Amino acid sequence: MNKVKNKYLKIIIAFIMLTIGTIVAAYALEAFLIPNTILDGGVTGISFIVSKLTNIPLSILVLLINIPFVYIGFRNLGKGFLLRTVYTMVLFSLCLNLFHNVTPLTEQILLATVFGGVLLGVGVGLIIHFGGCVDGTESVAIVISKKTSLSVGQVVLCFNLIIYTVAGFIFGLDRALYSLLTYFITFKVIDFVSEGLEQAKAALIITSEGTLLAEAIYKRLGRTVTFIKGQGLISGDKEVLYCVLTRIEIFELKKIVEEMDESAFITILEVSEVIGEHIKSNKKMKKVHQNINNIA
Repeated sequence: MNKVKNKYLKIIIAFIMLTIGTIVAAYALEAFLIPNTILDGGVTGISFIVSKLTNIPLSILVLLINIPFVYIGFRNLGKGFLLRTVYTMVLFSLCLNLFHNVTPLTEQILLATVFGGVLLGVGVGLIIHFGGCVDGTESVAIVISKKTSLSVGQVVLCFNLIIYTVAGFIFGLDRALYSLLTYFITFKVIDFVSEGLEQAKAALIITSEGTLLAEAIYKRLGRTVTFIKGQGLISGDKEVLYCVLTRIEIFELKKIVEEMDESAFITILEVSEVIGEHIKSNKKMKKVHQNINNIA
């Protein structure tokens, strides 16, 4: 009974924090960045450009343009990701519409850049930490990363550089440069709020249900693991699973481990660089899946 209560309590807390993060992010855009023609990256940046050119409300564009990205995220991260992402994106759209007529807090471009970037980073950091998403480009970046040698961070940066280049032609070079500065500020604040979440993370999972966990991680995240034999001083023989993943997948990984083995011990490690070939092709992934079945 207590386990069920704790589970629902965690879900309630997660959605409360997702709500707070979404409100803060939307307010940062409407009170600091948008009035001063400073762009956020990703889908929000694309939506801003289209909105300026067509007069379609930003809140509607953010929701519509994110739809294909949400679908891609669902295919790669599962139903839990879909539920949290749909909630945050719909709420984000509503908040953008609600704050649209808010009086800008400052018209000084540098102040808007710095404080808007900080607030946006706080909001997005909370959203990512509790498993949500307001910008679907990272979902696409995960897919591209699995099929190429590029990291998720490099793909996202390439997307944003294209967006800021287009913005430079439309709104002027100075606005593009301020937008780029906002992006770097936001990115660093996201790292701070999300407890140092980098693009790449490594998870060490000590468990007695190694095969079941490995299959669940592969099925729901598309990530393979390395098996390491271990022995606890008191608990005896254990299996240690080593898995490299992205920051957006950590929340889902924790859910998988909680569902499959509540006694498992997880350590999340920083990864400064990944060298070597990831398993990216479908043929190789199927072969690995067969090997897991053989172990079972």
